[in-house]
Amino acid sequence: MDKLKLTYFDFNGGRAEPARLALHIGGIPFEDDRFAPAAFAEVRETTPLNQVPTLQVGNRVVTQSDAITRYAGKLAGLYPEDDLQALFCDEVMSAIEDVNVKIGASFGLTGEDLRKARDPLATDTLPRYLRWLQTRLESGGGAYLADNRLTIADLKALVTLRWISSGKLDYIPANLVATVAPKLAEYMDRIGSTPAIAQYYAKRAGA
Repeated sequence: MDKLKLTYFDFNGGRAEPARLALHIGGIPFEDDRFAPAAFAEVRETTPLNQVPTLQVGNRVVTQSDAITRYAGKLAGLYPEDDLQALFCDEVMSAIEDVNVKIGASFGLTGEDLRKARDPLATDTLPRYLRWLQTRLESGGGAYLADNRLTIADLKALVTLRWISSGKLDYIPANLVATVAPKLAEYMDRIGSTPAIAQYYAKRAGA
C-alpha cells in the first residue's frame, strides 16, 4: 500500500479527526503530520487549495476532508459496501459538514458581531440539524447512523457533537445537544466509549 501522510492542525477535533480515527481503528499505518495553528500561513502555501487537511498518498496530495475521510473509511472497513447504506452514510457526512461550515462562518468575529452570528445558530440552525440527526439515528435502529455498525458517519458525528458540546464556542450552550436531542447526547457518549476510540484519546492525552 502507498505510504499515507495526513496533514492537519495539532489538536484533537476538526476536519481531519474522523480520518485520523478511522485509520487508527483500522490499524492502517500513516504519518500523522500535525502543525501548530501559528504555522498555518506557511503550511497552506504548500497545499493544493491553500487549505487543510491534505492526505499524501504515495506521491500524490489529495485535498477535501470528506473525500479523505471516505478513503480512510474504506481502507479501515468503516464505509458501507451496500449502496443504500453508503448513501445514508454520505448524507450524514454532508449534513455535518453543513454544520461545520455554518459555525465556521462566525470565526474571526468578536463581541456583539459574534453574538449576533451565533445566537441564530444556537436557537434555530443547530437545533434543526441536531433534531434531524437524531431522527436519522432513530430510523436506523438507534445505535448507529448507517449500516447498523460503526462507520465514518459516526466518527464525523462524534467529532462535531463533541465540539458543539465543548463549551468552547461562545454563545453556543454546552448543553445544546442534550437539550434539543437527548438521544444524540447518549449516542455521543456511547460512541466515544468505543474501546479503540477511548484508547486513541487516552494515548493523545499523554502526547
